[in-house]
Amino acid sequence: MASKLAPWVLRTGSRTLRSASRQQRRSFQTATVRRSETFVVHRDTPDNNPSIPFKFNAQNEKLIQEVLSRYPSQYKKAAVMPLLDLGQRQHGFTSISVMNEVARILEMPPMRVYEVATFYTMYNRNPVGRFHVQCCTTTPCQLRGSDSIMKAIEEQLGIHHGETTPDNMFTFTEVECLGACANAPMVQINDDYYEDLTAETTKSLLQALKEAAEKTGAGGMAPGLAGSAGKDDVSGESSGRPVKQGGEGYSAQGASLPAPGPLSKRISCEPAHGLTSLTGEPWTAEQVFRKDGAL
Repeated sequence: MASKLAPWVLRTGSRTLRSASRQQRRSFQTATVRRSETFVVHRDTPDNNPSIPFKFNAQNEKLIQEVLSRYPSQYKKAAVMPLLDLGQRQHGFTSISVMNEVARILEMPPMRVYEVATFYTMYNRNPVGRFHVQCCTTTPCQLRGSDSIMKAIEEQLGIHHGETTPDNMFTFTEVECLGACANAPMVQINDDYYEDLTAETTKSLLQALKEAAEKTGAGGMAPGLAGSAGKDDVSGESSGRPVKQGGEGYSAQGASLPAPGPLSKRISCEPAHGLTSLTGEPWTAEQVFRKDGAL
């Protein structure tokens, strides 16, 4: 038995010695080391650091109490998302000071607030312009011509993805699916969806937004960051006057904007050549519910 094992032991041992005696080589990487991305870690900047004070204004303090009243006192931490959104609307972006104030109000560790703010991309952790233009380039929009929309935005604003115009009026961001695939291509500007876009309607929309901001006196940067016009505004008012909706779009102080939604002849997401179903008059309550109370 020993004579049969001896050759195997010798072969195994020789292979082990050869591998151990080989010169160990290590490849060197010439690329620079990249720091963590902005979605992962906070780094202090002159306009975003803990030393910058932030407090909710009186109007938003009332809204906070309204929000907290919807939750049991022991579960008020669940209100972290609406409070972060409220802070972003007042301050213009979700700064580290906004996060710390939300953590103080909800009596929760600041790290828990940081985790929420860094997970959801709807929280802008860097300053943005008054109009945050987010262009969807996921497959449905790409197949419907989102490349031409991207190009139109870049030509009209003179900026690229992740940049802000010199007057702080527009910030341009390329994003993934926004859930309006049936009306592709589309963009989200602040809270509004503009759909069924072409290069021409995109440029016209951006020009209308700029003219509306200039006529209503709204300065650059998001509300709360610059100028008195629109400062701390979360009520849909501009320079103290309500913006009225009127059929084809919005109008106020001599400025007009197309209404959010499809910028084509479509009303919703029906076929482009017209409705093929639900073409009759909708049923009334009398037609749906029995008058004798029976089910």
